[in-house]
Amino acid sequence: MELADKAVGFLLSAVSLSIFSYYTFWVIILPFVEKDHFVHGYFLPQEYAILIPVFAGVALLSFLCVFVGYVMIKSNKKKKSA
Repeated sequence: MELADKAVGFLLSAVSLSIFSYYTFWVIILPFVEKDHFVHGYFLPQEYAILIPVFAGVALLSFLCVFVGYVMIKSNKKKKSA
């Protein structure tokens, strides 16, 4: 089981590093590259550099609020039945 945990940890680290590298290149370096360069074909338009993290943050906060609300309701029902 320990080997599987290490493999999952390595996979998550590799995915995180590749996403970080892609996003960093997209946001920091790409604006200084000429618009007609072929490398622009590998990236979405710059507007998405803001929209994607904002959408992900809103989705994460929404999920967190729903989860906390569910736990609070479930906890309240346990107190009433006890």
